[in-house]
Amino acid sequence: MKITFHLALLSAQILMCAGLRQLAVAQIRNTPSIEPRAALTAEQVVDNLVRRNLERAQALGAYHATRVYRLEYRGFPSSRSAEMTVDVEYRSPATKEFSIRSETGSHFLIEKVFRKMLQSEKEALTEENQARVALNRDNYLFTLSGCESLPTGLSYILSVEPRTSNKLLYRGRIWVDAEDFALVRIDAAPAKNPSFWTKETRIEQEYTKVGNFWLPVSNRSTSAIRLGGHATFTIDYQDYQITAVAPLGTSGKVTGN
Repeated sequence: MKITFHLALLSAQILMCAGLRQLAVAQIRNTPSIEPRAALTAEQVVDNLVRRNLERAQALGAYHATRVYRLEYRGFPSSRSAEMTVDVEYRSPATKEFSIRSETGSHFLIEKVFRKMLQSEKEALTEENQARVALNRDNYLFTLSGCESLPTGLSYILSVEPRTSNKLLYRGRIWVDAEDFALVRIDAAPAKNPSFWTKETRIEQEYTKVGNFWLPVSNRSTSAIRLGGHATFTIDYQDYQITAVAPLGTSGKVTGN
């Protein structure tokens, strides 16, 4: 029973981390604003998003941050919870180092979920792995659903549908800032059930602006386990320090008609 419990939780949480990993790249704010009346098509929004994501990835040299991981499971065969605080050091193009500051709660969850997630995230930084989950037309179909005014400003809402049933992709909605073409929110579910033992998983991720960059501020994943349990997993991102920034290679011009 421990094995199925572990697989159900881990499969859902690795999906959350791997399926959204390309969204954790800092998003720099330097594009000229556009008026709401100058609405773009879905294709134009995606073109700008992909192009700006590449520029941001090239501009982000290094950062330091702290994350707080929390996992709470309620159900059969027993309820348990855990929390882990981790310092993160990122260096371009593909290096992440994690230093565990504190651990409390279930040793089983810490070892079999938290630590495995950190290792999976490091392994996912290769160019090949990033390409498999990139938010672009190779992996997704996009439909423009409308616009919404958020505290961060006007955002385009896009429905995203994976082109394959890859369990590291997702379906749902994304919010793209109309000025910066930066992701500000995701509400999604896995393209494919990551495990027989996981009945349903929902993922929500939000971003905040730190200086000139947009960075993830919270990630929440809820999973219903087939045997009747329920898991809630969260990551809170704190204390960002951008330690190296390279100049952008383009002007950041918005692509329209």
